[in-house]
Amino acid sequence: MGYTIAQKIIKEHLLSGEMTVGSDIGLKIDQTLTQDATGTMAYLEFEAIGVPRVKTEKSVAYIDHNTLQTGFENADDHRFIQTVCRKHGIYFSRPGNGICHQVHLERFGIPGKTLIGSDSHTPTGGGIGMLAIGAGGLDVAVAMGGGAYYITMPKMVRINLSGKLQPWVSAKDVILEVLRIMSVKGGVGKIVEYGGEGVKTLTVPERATITNMGAELGATTSVFPSDDVTKAFLKAQGRENDWVELSADADAVYDEIININLSELVPMAACPHSPDNIKPVSELAGQTVDQVCIGSCTNSSYLDLMRVAAILRGKTVAENVSLAIAPGSKQVYNMLALNGALGDLIAAGARILECACGPCIGMGQSPNSKGISLRTFNRNFKGRSGTADGQIYLVSPETAAASALAGVFCDPRTLGDEVQIELPTEFLVNDNMVAAPVPAEDMNSVEVLRGPNIKPYPATYPLDDSIEAKCSLKVEDNITTDHIMPAGAKILPLRSNIPAISEHCFTVCDKEFPARAKAMGKSVIVGGENYGQGSSREHAALAPLYLGVKAVLVKSFARIHRANLINAGIIPLTFADESDYDNISLNDELVLPDVKQRIINGEDIVIENKTNGKTIVAKCELSERTKDIILAGGLLNYTRENS
Repeated sequence: MGYTIAQKIIKEHLLSGEMTVGSDIGLKIDQTLTQDATGTMAYLEFEAIGVPRVKTEKSVAYIDHNTLQTGFENADDHRFIQTVCRKHGIYFSRPGNGICHQVHLERFGIPGKTLIGSDSHTPTGGGIGMLAIGAGGLDVAVAMGGGAYYITMPKMVRINLSGKLQPWVSAKDVILEVLRIMSVKGGVGKIVEYGGEGVKTLTVPERATITNMGAELGATTSVFPSDDVTKAFLKAQGRENDWVELSADADAVYDEIININLSELVPMAACPHSPDNIKPVSELAGQTVDQVCIGSCTNSSYLDLMRVAAILRGKTVAENVSLAIAPGSKQVYNMLALNGALGDLIAAGARILECACGPCIGMGQSPNSKGISLRTFNRNFKGRSGTADGQIYLVSPETAAASALAGVFCDPRTLGDEVQIELPTEFLVNDNMVAAPVPAEDMNSVEVLRGPNIKPYPATYPLDDSIEAKCSLKVEDNITTDHIMPAGAKILPLRSNIPAISEHCFTVCDKEFPARAKAMGKSVIVGGENYGQGSSREHAALAPLYLGVKAVLVKSFARIHRANLINAGIIPLTFADESDYDNISLNDELVLPDVKQRIINGEDIVIENKTNGKTIVAKCELSERTKDIILAGGLLNYTRENS
């Protein structure tokens, strides 16, 4: 039996465990990346581990999230990250150099290598054949220190692509179709692998758009073959020597196969408030649009923005529309400026933003009240834009540009002959905004600079024998990490200050939660299905930890958030009988008797509801390693004890 692409990379990097679905495996990590919203905490954790220099082949820190500097906090964090990088052997991508996933794809990603990043859209690297996985900051810190990265061995899904995209249909429409088929939780515990003759028709930027939004499936990652198309892209980046060929064996076995004919796809949109709420753009045509935002790590490549510039050339954005465009990297921005495309965008009335995440994370450009905003981004969770009642639609750059001109939803197929844009055979390469670390022998000469907003990792303690705690919050299905720990311009600057940011924890759902949880001292959160989907932000675990949350009991978890809860020492529990969800209410007094011994023995966890007299049984499925992490009080304690 042959191997899939992902299985080949896993086999090459396997440090522990066996490649059987559902088992715990440890992987050697070649590369890591962080961004500034998660990076400060990741580097504080790396310092706490006590390893003097990173042991990966390449680790890069990017400044791309918290670039709106309305106070000292973000600037202080950037300075801290820069000095940590200089001292400990990490490359530092300066503010303005671009979005981590776009830049990493251009300049650092290597087919066949493993990459984990403290951002959920790290799977973008799968567009060039990497095994690229989003993770919590503490997992990244451990990997930088030379430790293995542990995951549950996923199932393999093959998506066979046939045919070729029709004019004005794009890669964004491909991944929206995949989301329509699989849903936002259909990829949990799976790696999505693309194959078939249709793959050859897709450029690397198009493949990267598809793997980027694979995060919205809940998948561990997504990956394309590394082929002649990949080779041409890396050659154009001056990195032909990084290319290796990588494809699935002809007799590879998949757990699931999905067939998609690219020729049959049409322009589509993800409607509010979920990436899998898909409709054809033709069904929305004529609906008024207030704002259009083009960019993000999903659709800010040279190819995307050249197509947008061609659509806008010689025209003017509708007077009822605010159009904002953010290039994904300095390379893209520079090339647009030199070839005149940037001038076309400006002349049409576009507001050009810096090379950063910006509106995607609610960092500026929030739409008007109840405003309809078309975005080329990857998430449209309620309130994520910064406007609580904003109506956010996810579309392709082509649909976005056509709609910006029309002032209403516009199917780009009405524009006439398709714009033909070819990728350059040679990109403009200038890495002057990437700072290298000092040599190891000089590291002691570097002072790490810390601002007053930077606070230490919350204190953690070994697991108690039993837990008595009230239910501090009860929430519904599909709670995202944006619900748990909101982003946006007001809150993101507090990412390095857990006591301060915890005041905003779950306030999207319940404004009283932080005060109530603190008053309780110890508490349990109850939730529905797919709890913790979305961003990899470990703050969605660290803030509840700081507020005294000891366990989270839900119907099902999203992968990264469950791992972050374990890393924080919070017990992840699932209902043995989902109907028991109705047997717990806010403020109920709960007892988890002998919880420590039950976890040691691998037994179900008993939860006694003293308020209503009900007894609930919960599953706590842990490997021997994650069991030890919970017992130790979190991954940081476990790592110290076992280093």
